[in-house]
Amino acid sequence: MVYDVTRKIPPGRVTSYGAIARYLGSPQSSRMVGWALNSSHSQERFVPAHRVVNRNGLLTGKHHFRHEGLMQELLENEGVKVIDDCVINFKVHFWDPNKELV
Repeated sequence: MVYDVTRKIPPGRVTSYGAIARYLGSPQSSRMVGWALNSSHSQERFVPAHRVVNRNGLLTGKHHFRHEGLMQELLENEGVKVIDDCVINFKVHFWDPNKELV
């Protein structure tokens, strides 16, 4: 279910582990969302895990990509600016599945 929600995040937008957990009805499970996304590279269909950051916009999952700069690179290719591992204008780029997936 985590992968299904993550695949719906539009390019140029980001969401948080907690927002996905809340959408899935388990608001205390943001770490479980993170653990699931850590294995997303093994999925047959692409999962844009680079679009999921922590509640403050930090790229806390960057070390799970092929190289640490890849998560930032993928976001910046979509127009999301990142400085010091933090999404700039996080609130502008934030995509809330609870509002967008009704």
